[in-house]
Amino acid sequence: QTILCRLRSFEYSQKNAVLVPAAALGIGGMLVYWLRSRHKIKAIEMGDGWWGPGERPLQGKEDESIRPFKIETSDKEIEDLHRRLEQARYTPGLEGAAFHYGFNSGYLRKVVTYWRNQFDWRKQVEVLNKYPHFQTTIEGIDIHFIHVKPSYVPHGRAVRPLLMVHGWPGSFYEFYKIIPLLTEPARHSLNEGDVVFEVICPSIPGYGFSEAPHQKGFEAVAAARIFHKLMNRLGFKEYYLQGGDWGSHITTNMAQMLPQSVKGLHLNLIFVGRQGLRRMISVMLGAYVPWLVGLTREDVQRMYPFIQKNIYELLRESGYLHIQATKPDTAGCGLNDSPVGLAAYILEKFSTWTDKSFLHKDDGGLESKYSLDELLTNVMIYWVTSSIVSSMRFYKENISKDPTMTANARARVYVPTGIAAFPQEIVHTPRTWAKEIYRNIITYSYMPRGGHFAAFEEPKLLAQDIMHFVRKVEQL
Repeated sequence: QTILCRLRSFEYSQKNAVLVPAAALGIGGMLVYWLRSRHKIKAIEMGDGWWGPGERPLQGKEDESIRPFKIETSDKEIEDLHRRLEQARYTPGLEGAAFHYGFNSGYLRKVVTYWRNQFDWRKQVEVLNKYPHFQTTIEGIDIHFIHVKPSYVPHGRAVRPLLMVHGWPGSFYEFYKIIPLLTEPARHSLNEGDVVFEVICPSIPGYGFSEAPHQKGFEAVAAARIFHKLMNRLGFKEYYLQGGDWGSHITTNMAQMLPQSVKGLHLNLIFVGRQGLRRMISVMLGAYVPWLVGLTREDVQRMYPFIQKNIYELLRESGYLHIQATKPDTAGCGLNDSPVGLAAYILEKFSTWTDKSFLHKDDGGLESKYSLDELLTNVMIYWVTSSIVSSMRFYKENISKDPTMTANARARVYVPTGIAAFPQEIVHTPRTWAKEIYRNIITYSYMPRGGHFAAFEEPKLLAQDIMHFVRKVEQL
């Protein structure tokens, strides 16, 4: 019995010899993880990259020329589109489904009929070419952008450079209605000409007429670096930034990377990923004593009931995100081959992201805010460039990493920041939460109407808010 006790004691000590260090290692690892994620940094390192095919050339300087670019089409391109539209197969819809199951198949037939018989792509190409287009090679890939300067500048007025960055599933075309309001505000009765911009709208690499990266790993920080290089190449030392969707993420990274170059950052969507006990307490108390946790009456109206508006509705609208953040190439194959499938996939977002109530409409409310020509022009930019797959990959490159451990998640934004909070945006971020990341908020505006595609849907409202923000910054 004494021998058995000793054997058991030995076995117990042997287990302890393994379990105790393992537990200590696990707890230590968690502590290091927590400390690293809590450690804040002042700025993101700019670094460098190569996204062209093969290895980066060892010798020779990259061609830094700015080349004029023109969008073109052909009979072959249009004939191929028409053939595919004519051969489309449709799925019978469910009675009374509206947009609850996605794009309504009955309305899709109407859109495709218009696309095939009335939509004039040649005319829309002329519309796209009304602003000057350019390309330049940065880090091995061709970057497309439009650069619009004011036709008239009042004497003594300075022109402010403004970089505007789109998101998914949008494009540079989203900004076509807001550009004249910013470059010629007096002509559009927006002000007396005291704030005038020249506007630069690039296409994110892999979107539209910007070349897709040939290497893995191209995410928002890389896009931010490329756009800084673009602005530097255009001769700008200081400039304003504006963005929504991915454009918000990219321009935020630009402000974190080179704050000395960013005069001001204006956003119409805020990403604040940090959760935790403090946020949980804020959510719980906000429903009853909002003033105690820094929430306004408008915040409460937009955020509550919290579970419905921030979990159920977000889950309903984010299914695409999980696909694109994991296996984008699989779903992208069908979209790249079928213009009808591509239109349904893209235009569904322009319905419920513009207004959540459009879910209940048979036509998704699309034509109440946009024309079919506008919507299909955006779809065509993806179609003729075969860029839907590369645009979807941007999700995988950004979301596949632990968001709390990336440098941009641990850096704060100290440049002057303006926020336009549109009521139909997918998610509402109150000012008190935004301040956790954006430490120098100059303006925070509760916009009276509008949703996710602000520049496309409410160009005048957005232009006014940008100007209001810039005036405030210029007075600092």
